[in-house]
Amino acid sequence: MPISPVTQIISFTGALLVLIGYAGAHFKWLDIRRPAYSAFNAAGSAILVLIALRPFQLGFVVMEGAWVAISIYGLVRALRQKPAA
Repeated sequence: MPISPVTQIISFTGALLVLIGYAGAHFKWLDIRRPAYSAFNAAGSAILVLIALRPFQLGFVVMEGAWVAISIYGLVRALRQKPAA
């Protein structure tokens, strides 16, 4: 089944967001304890979950779904942290 150019662009955007978080953490552009890191991961992986639903790809849905859940958990934790005095 061919994948439309729009779907390709959307999935590329999702992958790019996840990779921005990943590279940002490794190159010290992003702190993994700050909301931006988890926000990039949550947004990117949520896009990829939606793309993996049609055609349904169980492995990718499970992996990206877990990535979304873990990223949202990290985002909530980061937003609840009190600023350092």
